[in-house]
Amino acid sequence: MAMDRESTHRSPGAAVPPPPPQQPPAPVPQQPPRPVLRPSASPAPPAAAPPLPVAPPPPAGAPGAPRAPGAPGPEGGFLAWLRAPRRFDAPGIYGLGHVPRPPEDPGRLPARQLLGGALLSLLSALLLWSLFWNGYLPVFPLVMWVTPDAWHSGTPSVVLSYAVYAAVVLLLVRVFGSLGRWREVLRRYVAPALRGLVEDEDTTDPAAAGPGADAAGGTAAWTRLRAAGRTAEADRLEAEAAAGRMNDVDHLRLERAWESAAGRPDGTAAFAEEVRLHGAAAFAHPSGARDLPARQAVHDLAARQVRIGAAPATDKNPHAHRGASVALDPALLGTSLLVVGPPGSGKTRHVVRPVVESMCLQALAGTAVVVAVGSPESDPGPAGSFDVVVAPGDPASAYDLDLYGGARGPDEAAALLAQALLPDDGTAGPGRRGHTVLAQLLGPFHAAHGRYPGVRELRELLDGAPAALAALRDALSAAGANPAHLRELEARQRHSERPGDAGPLLADRLAVLDRPAFADFFDASGRTRPFSLRALEHPLRVRVDLPERGHPEASRVLARLLLAQFTAAAAARSDRSLFACLAMDDAAHAVTAETLRGLQGLRSANAGTVLALRTLDDVPEGLRSGLVGAAGCRMVLPGTTTWDGRRFAEAWGTEWVEERDVTRTPDRTGGLLRRTGRGLRRLLTGEAATTESVTVRRVERERWSPSELAHGLPPGHAVLSLTTVRGEHVPPLLVDLRG
Repeated sequence: MAMDRESTHRSPGAAVPPPPPQQPPAPVPQQPPRPVLRPSASPAPPAAAPPLPVAPPPPAGAPGAPRAPGAPGPEGGFLAWLRAPRRFDAPGIYGLGHVPRPPEDPGRLPARQLLGGALLSLLSALLLWSLFWNGYLPVFPLVMWVTPDAWHSGTPSVVLSYAVYAAVVLLLVRVFGSLGRWREVLRRYVAPALRGLVEDEDTTDPAAAGPGADAAGGTAAWTRLRAAGRTAEADRLEAEAAAGRMNDVDHLRLERAWESAAGRPDGTAAFAEEVRLHGAAAFAHPSGARDLPARQAVHDLAARQVRIGAAPATDKNPHAHRGASVALDPALLGTSLLVVGPPGSGKTRHVVRPVVESMCLQALAGTAVVVAVGSPESDPGPAGSFDVVVAPGDPASAYDLDLYGGARGPDEAAALLAQALLPDDGTAGPGRRGHTVLAQLLGPFHAAHGRYPGVRELRELLDGAPAALAALRDALSAAGANPAHLRELEARQRHSERPGDAGPLLADRLAVLDRPAFADFFDASGRTRPFSLRALEHPLRVRVDLPERGHPEASRVLARLLLAQFTAAAAARSDRSLFACLAMDDAAHAVTAETLRGLQGLRSANAGTVLALRTLDDVPEGLRSGLVGAAGCRMVLPGTTTWDGRRFAEAWGTEWVEERDVTRTPDRTGGLLRRTGRGLRRLLTGEAATTESVTVRRVERERWSPSELAHGLPPGHAVLSLTTVRGEHVPPLLVDLRG
């Protein structure tokens, strides 16, 4: 399949915005057709979609292009970044430049005690040697007495003297080296210094040696091309990398394209042809962008990590994480991240925004798709960093939101909408009846009109308006629909006359979307450009701005709807090669019992969520423990309540620690002189002399108590526990988000 530089790209049910009128895209010169590699299981976007702007910005490091913070620099910085060592001792460690800590030794002596003992033993050995050398130790007379007289002159005397010197030296080294623990001193301090000296001597300039294998576990694209016999294309990539015309996004994108090409018979040839035509810009994102307008966080795209802080070297933290940088990646986000903290604690600034930025970079590299949900005030990222910006209630919004999420059938559409309108809080409430009521209306309407009803049409049907029901019945008869749909409609009409029917309640909840501000939104007739979460099979960057300030209840309904649609769409993808991430800046009142079950299934679907909450009180009581348990990664920020802290303390469990009990009793020992001295001390200081007894025992204690979480966290810090999709666990650790 071939397409030119102005090729179009559109995910199913979603249109991508043209550039704003005030900033028209620069004209792009026509180029020869270029082959495009896509994962074999991913369907091609519809050809009728409007094109994305294809004027690519200059790559990071190109002459005249400002370098984004955290991106590899132009002066050979990309090659240095590519070849830099990466070590991953445990999940959550930022591997770029990480120096592993030595293994933990419970009996390890402190440095001061070890070096002090070594120095004391050295001085003692030198003192004895001085005494021996000056003849104050009768070693030679003793040797003369026990040896034959023939050894006391000539050559035997010289040999005997050197043998005595060697024996004394060996004895001193053996005795005082053992007393001073000199073997431990050499292992801890001298050996690492010697190894570092040897490594420094053997290290050569990466640029002078020529780029090759990177340290992230893969191989540079030009090395693979050269191994496949494509020398010219490999030389071009190598030259662009050395000249600073390639950035970290290009590297990850080429890695992704090579993995896709490796599984196809003609993949290598198509990959080489694309590289021949476009160099480092090959396989560019349909938007043409090769980087974000600006970066605020520190990223390592070779490992797909984003750094969020540093773990202080405290006893509370696991040994491997002390002093290390802490980062998040898809392997951790695939278990979902729950962030709880009051307003102003840094949820958005330190966690949500860096994760969204990382996912946007990975989307440009063709490895992820991200949906950022929040209010315009929360600002999960600049609008220029996204392909689609949906703002319900904003007349300037170029996109609509598909109310039914691209559902493949009326039953699925009814289930998703019911979760948003009548959320199931885990009790036997009306939420479980909402699905049946909506299915009785959506099925017949879809059969009669070939589409789903708009907000006003559905509200009238839920209210049981006779005219609306009669019009739907006539449309069904005219369309020759299945008689089962007529029976469903008649059943709905009978149930609407019974007391306690859920239809009027659904209509009241839907009324929050039937407002003048939303008159041009949620249109199912096809007149608008709706975005559907069925587009998760394509590397899109989507931002949804909820109208929390003017329509808070409508924002809650839409948040529940988006979370339900995401969990359903991520699990139903036929191509799961892209990591799908939903970042919700304020997930208050968005969690239902059904979405909670959906969150647990995202681990196997290569998807995850980031849910930020002010407090767990925003979640129904019956779902709070389930939400904390369903999230594999949990974070608590300063200012939470002890009630919230208790939930996390229970989830993190306990550990065995050594507890020291000190007992002080009055000292009544000794004779008259000692008792008199204690009396004078008490008279002068006002304190009685006591004796101390220390008892050490192993007890089980909470890793973090609710009181510590509520009142003991310093500002700018958080307690974070991590779990990978493979089941690896990291106990809760203290993280300095400003470090």
